[in-house]
Amino acid sequence: MSDTIADLINRINNAAILGKQAVVVPYSNQKMAILSVLKEESYISDFKADGKETINIILENAKRPFAKIYRVSKPGRKVYIKSKDIRRPKGYGVSIISTPMGVLSGSRARKNGVGGELICEVI
Repeated sequence: MSDTIADLINRINNAAILGKQAVVVPYSNQKMAILSVLKEESYISDFKADGKETINIILENAKRPFAKIYRVSKPGRKVYIKSKDIRRPKGYGVSIISTPMGVLSGSRARKNGVGGELICEVI
């Protein structure tokens, strides 16, 4: 699989559409960072890593339901954004950005004055 972040996003979207309470994905450090932003923004309830093999994501009881998570940067086309150009997607969503300070939500990146690669948007 060439794009593991797209796989994570697809699994979360599909589980949410089907009304699943949990989903399991393969482990990676970047996925853990993205999931921590999603948990911080209350789009998922919790996640746990089972060693260095898999990550269990719990979707039930999330405070903020989401319509869809969109992948913006792809392996063939990287999208970079400056801190002053970061906006909320559709006015109420959240952007997830890989910055020199780590993976941050769009609002935290704008607050810290850092830009970076726009990984995905949640609406």
